[in-house]
Amino acid sequence: MKVNSLAFRLFATATAWTLIALPIVGMIIYSLISNLILDGFDSRLRQHTWVLQSEAITGGREPSRPENLAEPLFGVTNSGWYWQIKPYNGAQGRTFVSNSLATGSLPSPHEKGASRVEGDMRWLDVKGPLGQPLRVVELVGTIGEEEGSPVYLFAVAGPLDWPGATINNFGLILALAFALMGLALLAATFLQVKVALRPLSMIEKGLSNIRNGDAVRLDGEYPAEIEPLQVELNALIESNEDIIERARTQVGNLAHALKTPLAVLTNEADQKDTPLAAKVSEQAALMGNQISHYLDRARMAARANTIGRVTPVLPVVEGLQRALERIHLDKGVRIAVECDEKLTFRGEKQDLEELLGNLLDNASKWSEGDVQLQATLVDADRAHPGQWLKVTIEDDGPGVPEAQRAAMMKRGQRLDESKPGSGLGMSIVHDLVTSYRGELLLSQSVMGGLKAELTLPAVRS
Repeated sequence: MKVNSLAFRLFATATAWTLIALPIVGMIIYSLISNLILDGFDSRLRQHTWVLQSEAITGGREPSRPENLAEPLFGVTNSGWYWQIKPYNGAQGRTFVSNSLATGSLPSPHEKGASRVEGDMRWLDVKGPLGQPLRVVELVGTIGEEEGSPVYLFAVAGPLDWPGATINNFGLILALAFALMGLALLAATFLQVKVALRPLSMIEKGLSNIRNGDAVRLDGEYPAEIEPLQVELNALIESNEDIIERARTQVGNLAHALKTPLAVLTNEADQKDTPLAAKVSEQAALMGNQISHYLDRARMAARANTIGRVTPVLPVVEGLQRALERIHLDKGVRIAVECDEKLTFRGEKQDLEELLGNLLDNASKWSEGDVQLQATLVDADRAHPGQWLKVTIEDDGPGVPEAQRAAMMKRGQRLDESKPGSGLGMSIVHDLVTSYRGELLLSQSVMGGLKAELTLPAVRS
């Protein structure tokens, strides 16, 4: 998954949303449950306080020690659950404490001016006998109904570490649950993105097959959102084929329409031995060359833009090798070939033969006997996306000075009139390479002669 891909953007967006939303929802749930637990704990303390007061007031002038508060922990020393009954504001009277409190005592929220007040109840968080945190709730009650009846404080304390531990355990379970949920959501999102974008991969593969010559249309069933794209791409491919076919037909028609009148002019001029006839014959030949040149370029452009034309490289190279070694048998030319049989040129066979034939023929003409051809596959770069075929041809001849290499690309330019040829070969090579958006570089070979490096589009391996 590349950083700049659509899949990464969708996955990153879903991940960001998950990482933001889940913690917020988790904190809300954690806060609500924490409050519920604390409210339940406070409610328990209230109930124990009311029960303590009702059990202690039996109708006398002072409270009696309650025996049944339905909480066994009040009888366990230092259990954290305590109760206390004491006179209000230090008045005379007996003080009662739970067995769990033993000889200790509880701070009075009323006497300490606790800020939390609920009716006659006051709340205070304090340290217990063993230093553990306690929450104390205290209720003011009057013993008897006569005026001047004694007033007592009824207090119950419970350990705050109990709701704290419950809240912490819940928080841990909640965090683990949300972490697993987050991982599950991310995994589901990843699979969803992969499945949802799979049709795009199918389109990419289908277009690659068309470009490589393995298919002529984008076939297959696609989702409703992708189907219009499939239809338009197939229509574009068919339109491209129609345009190229019409261009070929028009080029052929133009060639016949122009060459016949030129041939008539040339024949008529050749029958006359006058300066005018010679000039007409010369100019007619020039026009013929120019027409051939531009018609060839038109045919090259049409073939180069054709989708799906592919050519294996090795058979073409081997055929040229055998033909040129026979043609230059008197010089004993040997053409060494290094080419993988899987290499495939994305283009017409005729164009590849034209390219390699001209370069190998030039190398054979100027060599002392040794010519080398090496074909490899090179990776793409930003300037040349896709895969490319690199063909290097070298000879052991005298070479070409750097200042004259650019002149070799000009039409009809011959550096040495002693060698046979029309001077059109390198110009044709240059035009063909340009039409395929390739590259031709000329330099000095380590063998002593000319080194031609040809870069052409290749089929993806």
